[in-house]
Amino acid sequence: MRIDVLSREYPPEVYGGAGVHVAELVRALRGDPALDVRVRCFGAPRDEPGTTAYPDPAELAGANAALRTLGVDLPMAGDCAGADVVHSHTWYANLGGHLAGLLHGRPHVVTAHSLEPLRPWKAEQLGGGYALSSWVERTAYEGAAAVIAVSAGMRADVLRSYPAVDPDRVHVVHNGIDTALWSRRERPDAVRALGVDPDKRSVVFVGRITRQKGLPYFLRAVAQLPPDVQVVLCAGAPDTAEIMQEVTGLVGGLQQHRDGVVWIDRMLDREDVVALLSSATAFACPSVYEPLGIVNLEAMACETAVVGTATGGIPEVVDDGVTGRLVPIEQVQDGTGTPVDPDRYVADLAAALIETVEDVDRARAWGLAGRRRAVEEFAWTTVAERTLDVYRAALQA
Repeated sequence: MRIDVLSREYPPEVYGGAGVHVAELVRALRGDPALDVRVRCFGAPRDEPGTTAYPDPAELAGANAALRTLGVDLPMAGDCAGADVVHSHTWYANLGGHLAGLLHGRPHVVTAHSLEPLRPWKAEQLGGGYALSSWVERTAYEGAAAVIAVSAGMRADVLRSYPAVDPDRVHVVHNGIDTALWSRRERPDAVRALGVDPDKRSVVFVGRITRQKGLPYFLRAVAQLPPDVQVVLCAGAPDTAEIMQEVTGLVGGLQQHRDGVVWIDRMLDREDVVALLSSATAFACPSVYEPLGIVNLEAMACETAVVGTATGGIPEVVDDGVTGRLVPIEQVQDGTGTPVDPDRYVADLAAALIETVEDVDRARAWGLAGRRRAVEEFAWTTVAERTLDVYRAALQA
């Protein structure tokens, strides 16, 4: 079986969970000698066999970013000739997959990592391009032979956002984690080099500076932590100047009133992230929109207790009171994920973080339980086999 995987992100150009998912899924699928897996991605040329990268068309230089994306999708679609299945990830590649399916008469499978209707703040980032990205996503989902949702929560979101999609075509296949690459490895010198004291308690956040990650709520919550608890932010790639300004102001306010606030605004390599997680007392995932959250699996695989919002797919990963804490949230139903009562959510998040860091032995036990859960339930080999089942069903339909 030949499978053409279409994605904006692919190593080394990976900046989010979707890129991690594609890289790991491809690696697992390529472990099967009966499969011919070809990757079509955006950006600079790759040296990896079976992988083709597509730059932005020179003719669209200076055009709206969404138009440049569609310009990349067109040659991708043409090059899928001969594939048995085309599998696209995120709206950036969805049009390429949709057109390839129509052009070559092959099933197009979409994986839902996030949904444009549930990220309305992207209008700030893309302007009119958000209308284009929303049209692309809706068209691809409604025309797909199958949709893979990375959590049951995401499946519900897909069906609510796109009621024209047949529920029988929407399948849940959870994200995975490589528990060999992500495992507890204590490197105190590396942690110190990043400005963090490995001998003190710490709460770590890893994520992009975007509305969905809930970073401003987290920064308000950690102001209530005991003063000796370090706050470590691995946060960069802001969506807009406005949210960057808000985060900068909140971090500055924290630093005026407490020590141990460390902001690392660059992309760290995996080994440094593993070192930070391995030394942390808790990992925080304050997202207001999170289809699953690979970052939570990464923290759990490193034996770190996780405090996450009880939204999206996070409750399918974090077992409350066993691998960490889930923070309740009531959200405005306008697609933004905004808490109905932001102050209440911040207070509940602070309480869960304080509960976790105040009992280090219990946090350690939660971390060990998280590791067991990651190993037993979220292996990439399992993800690949379940994805193959979806391909086979799509081919037989």
